[in-house]
Amino acid sequence: MSDLPSCPKCRSGLTYEDGNLLVCPECAHEWTASPAAPVAAAGEQVHVVRDAFGTPLADGDSVTVIKDLKIRGSSSVVKVGTKVRNIRLVDGDHDIDCKIDGIGAMGLKSEFVKKA
Repeated sequence: MSDLPSCPKCRSGLTYEDGNLLVCPECAHEWTASPAAPVAAAGEQVHVVRDAFGTPLADGDSVTVIKDLKIRGSSSVVKVGTKVRNIRLVDGDHDIDCKIDGIGAMGLKSEFVKKA
C-alpha cells in the first residue's frame, strides 16, 4: 500500500504523485505535499489554527485583538489591543472560544487576533 496521504476532498486512498503535486484520480483534486504538516494517528490531517500572522495557536494561549470587533446584538465593541487569556480552540465558524473581561463569553475568528 502507498504511504501517500488520502485525498483531503473525497478521502480516496488512490492518490499519486505528479512532480511536487499529489493528485486524486477519482475527483481530480490536486494539492501540494506538505512534509511539515501534522498528521493524526489515524492518518487524517490535524486542523491547525493560525493567527492573522500565521503563528500556530494552542489551547491556553493568550491573544491580542488586532481590529475593533462589533458585537452582534449589542452596542459594545471589543477594542484593538484587548488581551484575551486562556483561549480554547474549537471547530466551526469561529475558531476560538474565550471570555473577555467586561463582555463575557464569546467566539472569535483567528484572523482577527495575534498571539501575545
